[in-house]
Amino acid sequence: MSEDSTGLPAADPRPAPGTRLVFRWRKWDGGAHWVHECVYLGSDRWGDWFGQPAGWRSFRPGRDFLAGANNVTLLPPSGDYALTVNEIPGASYRTYIDIAWDARWQDGEPTGIDMDLDVVNAVDGRGIFIDDRDEWDEHRVRYGYPLDLVERLEALAVDLERRVTAAEAPFDDATADAWLARLSALGLAAS
Repeated sequence: MSEDSTGLPAADPRPAPGTRLVFRWRKWDGGAHWVHECVYLGSDRWGDWFGQPAGWRSFRPGRDFLAGANNVTLLPPSGDYALTVNEIPGASYRTYIDIAWDARWQDGEPTGIDMDLDVVNAVDGRGIFIDDRDEWDEHRVRYGYPLDLVERLEALAVDLERRVTAAEAPFDDATADAWLARLSALGLAAS
């Protein structure tokens, strides 16, 4: 456990389950990226879970939409990805994993750097795949991603693709479905 400036255990940055907040993403250069309205659901051995009811807002420069289905997002302690699982029907993918850097709690909100690569489990017949390799290739040059980070995150994307394909927890349906049920039980209306 970390300590504050007095040498005492630092306060837990997590709010009470059911607390509304936003999950803020940025790009490597600090530029604005996705902001998701969500609610803190709690934590388990995999990390912290957030929920976004259908009708809640997600936006970034140039794009703004309302979630078409309830979804939950896992922020693991490693901070190198965020796993989002959607209820089906209502979404075009079941699983969407944002490869991240420095995803963590900051000033009472979850935040992270979106590192372009995504692992997707689409329900439209495309199946499980790594997405946005073209954006990754462009941005790693433009932003000067360190080579060791590039190698680490490329290997992580391949490993996550394998784990989603194998339906290993927490990438299995049962884990996410339990959190989706907890979100539904809150009975939250569109914001």
